[in-house]
Amino acid sequence: MEPPKEARTLSDPVARPLGAASSQTPNEEERREGGAAPPAAVLGEEADGAGADGLWELPVEPAERRPECSRCSRPQKVCLCPFLPVYPLHVSTHLYIIQHPAEENKVLRTVPLLTACLPQDKCKVKIGRRFSEERDPELSTVCRKSGTLILYPGDEAANLEEFILDSPIYPSTIIIIDGTWSQAKDIFYKNSLFRLPKQVQLKTSISSQYVIRTQPTNRCLSTLECAAVALSILEKNSDIQETLLRPLQALCSFQLQHGAQIRHSKEHLLKNGLYPKPMPKNKRKLRKMELLMNSVKI
Repeated sequence: MEPPKEARTLSDPVARPLGAASSQTPNEEERREGGAAPPAAVLGEEADGAGADGLWELPVEPAERRPECSRCSRPQKVCLCPFLPVYPLHVSTHLYIIQHPAEENKVLRTVPLLTACLPQDKCKVKIGRRFSEERDPELSTVCRKSGTLILYPGDEAANLEEFILDSPIYPSTIIIIDGTWSQAKDIFYKNSLFRLPKQVQLKTSISSQYVIRTQPTNRCLSTLECAAVALSILEKNSDIQETLLRPLQALCSFQLQHGAQIRHSKEHLLKNGLYPKPMPKNKRKLRKMELLMNSVKI
């Protein structure tokens, strides 16, 4: 059995073979932004066997990466720094982002924009699927503190705004899981550490502005949007939400101007008969689809 990958922080180096590219297949959004796809050689079935063997001896040129902005992590030609605050926002709340490894190399991710808006000592990104006291003593200590919250919706989650009104200790730290809904669920339920903090959720009627990625329902928010709403509540400052959403709005606007399409939620597609795939035969998946169609919380 393959051992679980050890969790790491965003600043930890990633070991790769010399000359290896960070991604083997170019992302569709990268191509829309002008990134060149790496050359590929297609070998026909009739090709000579000896010649094919010789191809393996040819030197492999690493895929060329476009220069990235050191602050927003975007390609320099499409840098979003003009939409970021000139200086990191002054906040007292500590934010921990638990990021699924699959999110790390996605082109259109929101966490780099979030970290660019906040002080380094107030926003930390932990990358991994499994976390424990032995592997991450810092995170273990944070989860055990009475002033720590974890933002994850569910029947046991308290409304954040209502909770802080009655809490004897004002929260100083909030944890947010970054990944798809299935990835976030896997991380939350398979790490006992994340059941230690008080579980809270957002009670908001706003729709996601991250319209270039598909969400399960109209009420699902991206990681940056969740952080923006939560921090504005905890810091009692609505300007924080507006400031954090500005680079996300600019990102989506740019992508839509260069060929991207608005991605409606699965809920919207199902209710309007626009869902492009056949309904699943698996009973559990089919039940989820029915819940979405009926606007039942899942």
